[in-house]
Order: sequence, then C-alpha cells, then structure tokens
Amino acid sequence: MKSGVALALAGGTTLLTLESPLHSLPPCIKSNTLISTQSSIPSISPKSHRLRLILVARALDSTQPTTTTTTTTTPTNKDVVPDNEFSLAKVSFGVIGLGLGISLLSYGFGAYFNILPGSEWSAIMLTYGFPLAIIGMALKYAELKPVPCITYSDAEKLREKCATPILKQVRNDVTRYRYGDEQHLDEALKRIFQYGLGGGIPRRNAPILQMIREEVTEDGRYSLVLVFEAKALELSEFEKRQAKFTSFFGPGITAEIGQGANTLFEVRLISNTIP
Repeated sequence: MKSGVALALAGGTTLLTLESPLHSLPPCIKSNTLISTQSSIPSISPKSHRLRLILVARALDSTQPTTTTTTTTTPTNKDVVPDNEFSLAKVSFGVIGLGLGISLLSYGFGAYFNILPGSEWSAIMLTYGFPLAIIGMALKYAELKPVPCITYSDAEKLREKCATPILKQVRNDVTRYRYGDEQHLDEALKRIFQYGLGGGIPRRNAPILQMIREEVTEDGRYSLVLVFEAKALELSEFEKRQAKFTSFFGPGITAEIGQGANTLFEVRLISNTIP
C-alpha cells in the first residue's frame, strides 16, 4: 500500500510531496490525518522505495512593498593642519617661574646646610629663588589657558589674504596664555550680552569660549568659528545679538549663529573678502 504526504502553502501552492509505501512509515505518521490510502495505485516492492521531491517556486505578489536602500555619501574629511609653530605666547610663564623658583630654593637650602655643594652661592639662590617662586605662583593662579584651534588646510591658505586684521587678532589672542582675564573675549562678550543691564543677561550665565575653528564656507569664503558653551542660554539669546557680533568683530565680516551639540553654540565670523 502506498501513502502520500503533501505540504501546501497559503494560497494552495504545493511545496513538498512525499510518496512511499505505507508499511515503511512509522506508526505515528500512519495515524496522521494528512495520509490517505490510494487503492488505485498498485503495490510495489519494499526495496524499491521511491522519494519524489517537488519544489515549486511561487511568484511574489505584485502588491508586496519593495525595500529601497539609501546610500549615504560621506563627504571627504578635510586635512587638519597641526599646530607645530613655537611661540613664547604659548608658553606658561607661571610654570616657568614656579619651577625655576622652587629649584633655586631647594638647591639654596641644600647648599646652606652643606647637603649640596656650593655653599657660597646659597644666599644668592635663596634671595632670587623666593621671589621667583612667589611670582610664578601668582602668574599660575591668574593665567588663562589657550583654547584649542582646529585649522583646515583650505582655510589656512585663505587666512593671509582673506581674514580681516580683527579676525587674525582674535585668533592670536585666544590661542595664547593670558593673565588677569576671567575668560577669553571677556570685553567683547560683556558689550554684546550686556552683563547685568536691562535686556542683558546675568554675568554668571555668560557664555564661555571652548574652541575656535578655521574653515571655508560653501561659497569659498574664509570663516572663523567661535564655539561657546552656555548652559543657561537659549539659541534665541545669540540670534537676537547677531547684529552686535557683526558690528563688534567688523568691519568686513558677516556673523552667523548656529546650534552645536548639547549646550554648545557657534558664532561663525565670515569674511566678506572674495578670494
């Protein structure tokens, strides 16, 4: 006796058909309702088991939505110019004074107590070492560290002929050590945001310069980007002072305001000089 097992997909399409003698199937399958006895088929030898496998491909429904892969084009990264130029303005005089003063004091005391050679110079070392250490500590306390500057290669080429003298001065001022200032561009921000005055902001909410960036705009103009952190300010506080940024850092520039990541705001000072 021969049995047939058929598996069908939704829609009536036959996927798999198995035919084998009934006596060769396990008892659990014999009792399955999917197996029917076909009396019209003659019996065959148990040794001539035959397995017929039919795979039928079903066409996809024309109404099924197709998946579209969108390729995102990543712009080529611009080359960043490393800042390898040495300048005394980039050296901390507080560290130099403090280190030199402490060294003279240490050796002077050692020579005075005959622990180190040169006892005849101990008085001079102590005389000069003490004030140098005090001056170094004072400079270290009052120093304002420079902010990072990212310069792209195309912007560096345009700086000399397109950047205005004020933009060059701003770049030089914020990338060197300063002493006695609370923050970079303090005078400019004080006038623009009018600390403590009507229509202004409290001084404790003043934006703090985090870094600057030299880049070229889409239309090929030199741009100096000032990146500020202002946790207590909204973008609107910068936007309504856009004209003041243009006026203070002008002439010859146009200021644009942008929102950075989290609490960062960007003031883009674009030179009007056409390269």
